[in-house]
Amino acid sequence: MHRCLEVFVSRTLKSLMYAASAAVLVSNAACAQTFEKKNFNYSEFAKGAFSEAVTVTGPAKTIYLAGIGSEDPDKGTVRHVDNFLEQCRFAWSKVKAALAANGATLGDIVKVTSYVTDVRYREEMGACRRETFAGFPLPPHTFLNVVQLARPGMMFEVDVVAAIAANK
Repeated sequence: MHRCLEVFVSRTLKSLMYAASAAVLVSNAACAQTFEKKNFNYSEFAKGAFSEAVTVTGPAKTIYLAGIGSEDPDKGTVRHVDNFLEQCRFAWSKVKAALAANGATLGDIVKVTSYVTDVRYREEMGACRRETFAGFPLPPHTFLNVVQLARPGMMFEVDVVAAIAANK
């Protein structure tokens, strides 16, 4: 009877040791992964306008920014009323600051959604984006025309998703 118990305990301990070793190996492999962000284009028309896909691999910290517009950070009043290009520039300056506060840059953005109140601002919005992202790949982008934004007088608003290495 004791011999059977010894065999059982021995096999159980070996199984536990193998399981623990496997867990350590898997854990080490996960820690060894490096963070990588890649931008891709598959269509000619999209090259230079936006990335059609972004992949993020490895341990990452995801940053979500939403509803960034031309509101004054202290008062909440709309800045640059009736000036689309300046509203766009101001909103993107707020995005840059929010990203920096989280250890990221414009180059870490993986998805953008822009909202405008008039589709005729499309060309100005494109110019603003190219100016904003000079030196960085243009991320995937959705452009939406809406009836109104959060505050009267707002002409532009943006949502952003960024990803950086988890240990940043």
